[in-house]
Amino acid sequence: MQLPSIAEASRAIAERRLSPVALAEACLARIAAAEPKLNAFIKLTPDAAMSAAREAEADINAGRYKGPLHGIPFAHKDIYATAGVATTAHSRLLENNVPKESAFTVEKLAAAGVLPFGKLATHEFAWGGPSFDLPWPPARNPWNPEHFPGGSSSGTGAAVAAGFVLGGTGSDTGGSIRLPAAYCGLAGIKPTYGLLSRYGIQPLAFTLDHAGPLAWTVEDCAILLEAMAGHDPRDPASVNTPSPELRKRLDTGIAGLRVGVVRHFFEHDTPIAPEVGAAMSQSIRVLETLGAKVADATLPPLQDWASAGMLIMIAEAYAVHEPWVKTRYNDYGELFRDRVVMGAFISSGDYLAAVRMRRELRTALAAEMQKYDVLILPTVPTPAPRMEAVTKYGGFEVPNFTMPFNVAGTPALSICNGYSAGGLPLALQIVGRPFEDATVLAVGHTYERATDWRSRRPRL
Repeated sequence: MQLPSIAEASRAIAERRLSPVALAEACLARIAAAEPKLNAFIKLTPDAAMSAAREAEADINAGRYKGPLHGIPFAHKDIYATAGVATTAHSRLLENNVPKESAFTVEKLAAAGVLPFGKLATHEFAWGGPSFDLPWPPARNPWNPEHFPGGSSSGTGAAVAAGFVLGGTGSDTGGSIRLPAAYCGLAGIKPTYGLLSRYGIQPLAFTLDHAGPLAWTVEDCAILLEAMAGHDPRDPASVNTPSPELRKRLDTGIAGLRVGVVRHFFEHDTPIAPEVGAAMSQSIRVLETLGAKVADATLPPLQDWASAGMLIMIAEAYAVHEPWVKTRYNDYGELFRDRVVMGAFISSGDYLAAVRMRRELRTALAAEMQKYDVLILPTVPTPAPRMEAVTKYGGFEVPNFTMPFNVAGTPALSICNGYSAGGLPLALQIVGRPFEDATVLAVGHTYERATDWRSRRPRL
């Protein structure tokens, strides 16, 4: 079976040209063939997936079609609580944790009719790079298993790119949706802070964490984001706002749209590989051809964003983990253990200084975005590195292009904008104003429709 996107599959299922059972079987066959090389799953639930597929097919044949996610193969990052199914955060500390209640977004997606394929690998407690001393191996990149799939939503990136499922959940504290989207050639959106509830999702840093989807196309992300959104008073950051109508606004076009290029981030603050620069230049030309008005934008230096964001993340992560750090220190993997313990040495004055800097940075971003509808820049400075090249403290040493928009809480989308000479994906990041997620998605969708990058899949 030629692998469809969610949008393509949903149209075919609704018109009864595609059987949810046949689609689920095709995905399970791909998993059987390639999962041993990729380690995308912590727990695969084929019986639950096939049972749900048969139920979806019966409901659809009886005229009880739920919408565009009915019968779609799907899996969750293993920090999303799933009732009756182990939720481990890829850690020995939660190896036997079986929640009695599902996360808010898991319940929303189940109600929309997705087929539950199981739980996907992450990095321990959703922080960092690949670890080899945990109960499960790290996920690998479907484009080349010797390379990093990004993280911490690593299993989601690998599974969706490989076609094991058509969509999956991720979380993003400093880039953990957008990085695997970039390295695995997907679309992934970190929505506006507060748009999606994080209830039932293992926290890393309370004021930086975002939930969101990864999928093959921007249209698929819009479908998923609509289904996942909704006010939830159990998450104190959840905003009581009408559900966004994202999909119907995808085809508005971008003629006359003001696009700011944050050029100094990638030409001065953290230089990029030549291939990334060439893809960025070509993306700008495509947007201009589509009618966008492109100019350079200026923000505070990237290092300022990194300093504030990383200090806040370390302090808040330590606050979450302090009881376990004091009682089960050696049950953590080395990578997470050595990072999180740094939070014990951050003073309240240090933390508050970072919070104050965050306010100044957000004010500067808001002022600059009065001139632009969206900002663009690369998602990552290079194609996916080899697994062994990802170091314990690399994220601290080189400021990344994703953390600024966790600090700001603004919507940020990563999409594929080319491939390296070695066949690895390259990526463009599109950033919008708070709660203007629809504009960000429309720009990404318009760009995808104008290019042919979505026609290329990894050869497993």
